[in-house]
Amino acid sequence: MEAAKIYKDGWVHDVWLTEGGLSANDAALAKLGINPPPEYAYNRQVLERLGVPGGAIRVIQGRNNNTADEVRTIAQALRSSGGERVILVTSSYHTRRVKALWRALDQRPKAIVRSAPGEAFDAEHWWRDAADASAVSHEWFGLLNAWAGFPVKSEHW
Repeated sequence: MEAAKIYKDGWVHDVWLTEGGLSANDAALAKLGINPPPEYAYNRQVLERLGVPGGAIRVIQGRNNNTADEVRTIAQALRSSGGERVILVTSSYHTRRVKALWRALDQRPKAIVRSAPGEAFDAEHWWRDAADASAVSHEWFGLLNAWAGFPVKSEHW
């Protein structure tokens, strides 16, 4: 929804969506002949319902199993298009790690990281909710990994 607002406010000419990775659940469903729509298909529908024309929505090809993959994919697409700057929209608790990854992976051109308002995450009381505590832990370990030069590798990298 924030990406649609940024588009409608005239900050960007188009909105890019990335493909996700294939999870274990996706693989299990595929074995059963079930192919649910990818997340970007839902995101496209939301953007269109919020007034972003279909022609202004681009899905960047390439499976992304983690945030570092996604940053690399976006940076490559931006360089290929000749773009000078990108606005990356993510959840509020995820902004710092996205910015750190962009810098750690030495991506060019420049990126502005913007949070999507109105999410359920409670930054002032995150330790009271197991899902919020898990998200914060994941973000901190991801930050430490980026700051340390990625010594911990994902099985998906």
